[in-house]
Amino acid sequence: MTDVQFPTTPFADRFWTAPDGLALHARDYSAASGPARAPVICIHGLTRNARDFEDLAPRLAAGRQSGGARRVLAVDVRGRGGSAWDPDPSHYAPPVYAGDILALMDALAIARAVFIGTSMGGLITMVVSALRPAAVAAAVLNDVGPELAAEGLARIGGYVGGGPPITDWDAAAAYAERLNRTAFPAYGADDWRAFARRIFTEQDGRPALDYDPGISQAFKKPDPKPGEEPPPPPDLWPLFKGLAKAPLLTIRGGASDLLSPDIAGRMREAAPDMAYAEVADVGHAPMLDEPEALAAIDALLKAAP
Repeated sequence: MTDVQFPTTPFADRFWTAPDGLALHARDYSAASGPARAPVICIHGLTRNARDFEDLAPRLAAGRQSGGARRVLAVDVRGRGGSAWDPDPSHYAPPVYAGDILALMDALAIARAVFIGTSMGGLITMVVSALRPAAVAAAVLNDVGPELAAEGLARIGGYVGGGPPITDWDAAAAYAERLNRTAFPAYGADDWRAFARRIFTEQDGRPALDYDPGISQAFKKPDPKPGEEPPPPPDLWPLFKGLAKAPLLTIRGGASDLLSPDIAGRMREAAPDMAYAEVADVGHAPMLDEPEALAAIDALLKAAP
């Protein structure tokens, strides 16, 4: 485990080694002074990276409105951001990702943490809870559940791993808007420029999407043989119910196409003690800087260890 502190930023770049030897990265935000609290581990969605939490993480580390300051680790899941790309794309799967998170916790001697998982990050959180239940002190599922709506999966599968060549940052902002304007209808030009800086990195003087195109392999399933039904998706409801034994909050984008109202309703029935919040007029997935999301997260953290 190594870390490099950059004085112009509020975090340290921390690196650790996955169980299979891959080099992984996280942003480590130190907690402000105050009583020790369980740290927070933030896990992003499929094509995103730790920069998704660049507004939320400093807020939680400072303890503003959240009942106390907490150390925050915003991870780059393997194949994204500052983490290495995996030479075997079949490793881009939640069980492997969960093992990476547990390796981070072991390297830093973190026995338990509060997890905030956006989309894929929420699925990883469920697997972490199944592998090591005591590791999850509390959890936030951001616009994800134990079932995923077909409409949202089809939309994501239509763009992951591809995209036109991007020549400059204006084109990167236009690309970000084209893919996400339905989810964030209130965003303006400055918002899309900031969004582009989160999902692109600069390579050879040009913006490039900051993930390994190999992560798209999970969406490339072979066609079933004639007369053969495709295999059903894995049943994640037992993992969700196990996660719900800890304090749990689900946040849904009011216009989400991945976490449908029906799925969210069944989650609330299956876990009646789960806190729930919706972010109006936002699709998949809320950025967690919205007032509704922040209020719900603050309430959970005030009650969490």
